Amino acid sequence: MWQRIQTVFLIFVVISMVLSLFLPIWKFAEADGVKEYQLYPLHFTTIDNGQRITTYFPYSITAILMVAAATLAVMEIRRYDNRMTQIKLGTLNSLLLAGVMICVVLFYNNATKEFGYGRYGLSLWIPFIGVACNWLAIRFIRRDEKLVRDSDRIR
Repeated sequence: MWQRIQTVFLIFVVISMVLSLFLPIWKFAEADGVKEYQLYPLHFTTIDNGQRITTYFPYSITAILMVAAATLAVMEIRRYDNRMTQIKLGTLNSLLLAGVMICVVLFYNNATKEFGYGRYGLSLWIPFIGVACNWLAIRFIRRDEKLVRDSDRIR
């Protein structure tokens, strides 16, 4: 299981999703320093003179999709004995990761339109790494399946 390259790529998917949960997507501070806005995958926070106002919905949808994608990647790793199931789980995970990217970009664009351009965080880019690693894992799983089927045909 661990010697297969697709397992390494799936571990990268899990790491990227868990890491994205805790890093900001976007931050903005007004010029006078009175108000600060922070967008995380779980919440949107406004800090006004030390008073913190946090909104969870609809921003928590991003975090829910990230946790679901990480969980599905772990399930995909554990199904190393059935490559067809791995391919199906990987395809479903691609849909979840697409949902993560759509939510991240949508919430980032809404925040920049409403408050102005601030500093973007790593959680804006890390889901793209997860998508690339998931795609590579599916590709190597398919290659293994083709290799096994070709070797069965030779016998």
